Amino acid sequence: MAESEDDIVLELRNLYVGYYKDLNILQDLNVKARKNQITAILGANGVGKSTALKAVFGFLRPNEGQVLLEGKDIIDVPTHHRILKGLAYIPQQPGIFKDMSVEENLELGGWTFKRDKKQIADKIEANYERFPVLKEKRKQITGELSGGQQRMVEISRTLMAEPRMLLVDEPTAGLSKMLSEEVYEMLTMLTEEEGLTILLVDQEIRHALHISDYVYVLELGRNKFEGPASDFDDLEKAFWVA
Repeated sequence: MAESEDDIVLELRNLYVGYYKDLNILQDLNVKARKNQITAILGANGVGKSTALKAVFGFLRPNEGQVLLEGKDIIDVPTHHRILKGLAYIPQQPGIFKDMSVEENLELGGWTFKRDKKQIADKIEANYERFPVLKEKRKQITGELSGGQQRMVEISRTLMAEPRMLLVDEPTAGLSKMLSEEVYEMLTMLTEEEGLTILLVDQEIRHALHISDYVYVLELGRNKFEGPASDFDDLEKAFWVA
């Protein structure tokens, strides 16, 4: 069956990106993220995985190529307008306010409709339904929570803006194995139960392959392999042996 353009939520087309105009970390990168799926970008440190997400979200301007969101090039769209278009970014380093309560963090996530107090309250309650443990800890200072719960707060705060497309950078960096599994379960739930589309960057290869639908492997800033996650059962096929 031919792939419909409507199935592609995000496309990176012939993308060249670097922190200096004459030095590209990403070189002719091509990636597609399909609706209601988790797409993973994998590879060693320094190959440009996080750089790709920063280019999509507007933190870096590509030197060449296109970033297409639902078929429209957003290269010239400011980051805060990309959020309004349904794009959201969860960085590797936690961006929560650790000296504020869980609920105060969630309230900040509703800045796009900050004048509508009822909508903010409704969205907070929807997040408490997703993650009941947060309701129990709604008044607790976020910095006192476990690492996994802090990640939960960050994901919940991001969902306050009702994104359709999530960019997720190293979601379990620094977390224990048990907490990591909780985070991966959260991401799977968001696609399977809520229909979000996720572009995931990760170094936890086995976990990423387990939850992803489609995988891109980068080497030196370029596409090396791609295919359905099931094609990568033999990890030596996709990755070098250390």
